[in-house]
Amino acid sequence: MARRAVEWLVELQAGTPSADLRDAWQRWRAAHPDHERAWRHVESAHAHWQGVASPMASATAQAVLAKPGSPGRRHAVKTLALLVFTGSGLATGAATAPWDNWLADERTGIGERRTLRLAEGSAVTLNGDSALDIDSHLHRLRLAAGEILVSMPGARTLPLTVETAHGTLRALGARFAVRLLANASRIAVFDGTVDLFAADGAHMRLHAGQGTRIGPGGIARPVAADEALTAWADGMLIGGHMRLDEFLAELARYRRGTIHCDPAVAGLRVAGTFPLADTDRVLRAIAGVLPIEVVHFTRYYVMVRPRQ
Repeated sequence: MARRAVEWLVELQAGTPSADLRDAWQRWRAAHPDHERAWRHVESAHAHWQGVASPMASATAQAVLAKPGSPGRRHAVKTLALLVFTGSGLATGAATAPWDNWLADERTGIGERRTLRLAEGSAVTLNGDSALDIDSHLHRLRLAAGEILVSMPGARTLPLTVETAHGTLRALGARFAVRLLANASRIAVFDGTVDLFAADGAHMRLHAGQGTRIGPGGIARPVAADEALTAWADGMLIGGHMRLDEFLAELARYRRGTIHCDPAVAGLRVAGTFPLADTDRVLRAIAGVLPIEVVHFTRYYVMVRPRQ
């Protein structure tokens, strides 16, 4: 809603708005009280900085002048939304993570997956609760949250760049996965090669079957890439003799709320392939083979503990 309210401002500022545009704008405002509140906030901010040299005025001008649908306008609109809804101090600093994620070009909800088609036959699949910025003109992606699986055809002639908070990846004709963790980015390569560049200047080339992490300490030593980690793209979760607490932490990524694992059963092992479409069914399945019970205190709080 924040970005859409700003987009309406930009469209109404760009020349003389048509009657159809004004009608669509009014319908959007009337569709939900939060739409109207967002618009009032944008309108108030615009009136405050109108005619004043400021980062907000500059972002507005850039968005108005840029071609609709172009990367320049999308970037200006995103910058303007951040300035309007979180304060002009962001003009010289990094955006907070939640706003950066909410205003990303592409987002998925919890449990949702989506595949996007890129130039030259490439595709990127977003895991649930992920956020991705796409600059098609520069063949560049920026992963702001979550996880992606990238598939590139061998005949591709232009390299694709993927940026995270910890470093940059560059690939040509490869298939690889990137997951943004709390303090690092995890990369796994399944086909082709991927070049990694850390913020500290370190560089590494990963080949098919290799994986690593990029974090504050640079690039870690390569390890074997586990393709089971990408089973989510097919709607599955594979537990290959995984600790129960780790398994539940992965499962929790695909449902709303919290799954608490009692430390007394955390070390039990889970093996099998489980469909992510019904996480309650998965919990019932593991309770049928392990000495545990699953207690639903509320719809959003589940405890896994020793069977009484």
